Amino acid sequence: MMHLDAEDHRRVNAAIVAAEERTDGEVIAIVARRSDAYHDAALQWSLLVMLLCFAAVAAFPQAFIGLLEAITGSWHAEWTVRELLTILLAVLTAIFLAARLALNWMPLRLALVPRSTRMRRVRRRAVTLFKVGAERRTASRTGVLLYLSLDEHQAEIVSDRAIHASIPAEAWGAAMALLVDAVRDGRPGDGMVEAIGAIGDLLAQHFPFTGQDPNELPDHIIHV
Repeated sequence: MMHLDAEDHRRVNAAIVAAEERTDGEVIAIVARRSDAYHDAALQWSLLVMLLCFAAVAAFPQAFIGLLEAITGSWHAEWTVRELLTILLAVLTAIFLAARLALNWMPLRLALVPRSTRMRRVRRRAVTLFKVGAERRTASRTGVLLYLSLDEHQAEIVSDRAIHASIPAEAWGAAMALLVDAVRDGRPGDGMVEAIGAIGDLLAQHFPFTGQDPNELPDHIIHV
């Protein structure tokens, strides 16, 4: 499981300090294990597996009956409709519960969640955390959040009003690429250090250091 060790924390914290020495902007770094529990995905996939099994029984009822007879040793001469439906209900319930139990394993659950869904939820969590922890926390509205969601291997950059007005969203692409590429290689610490350096370069261009803007956001990684 990917994580940040003590040395990664030290280097990222130092990168934040170094970036802020060149700009009046402020960088806040937040790392999450994951951005969502994806309970809805687990439920949907469990239901899908159950419905596919039901569809198979509906398409091949004789095969289902033959399987029952093989399991029971053909002791039952003739199955009533009530018996068949009761057994089918029990089987489908067991299949649903087994699928739901298997999907408690988070790597499997995440693998079955579409990439677009993971990206939307990482973005939503990043925006929520920014609103809670950084938005309007700086007098000059110059805060930037670098958010990393480890299990999804996704990252987001969210900026405050003044920065958003001066720096177009696509300008953050290089910083994002540095972080995401490193995360995919299993080097989240390196990626965060490189991304923070790139963010610092952009902020230094548009909001150079004047010495008049106080340090208002934490200069260390925040885990949520």
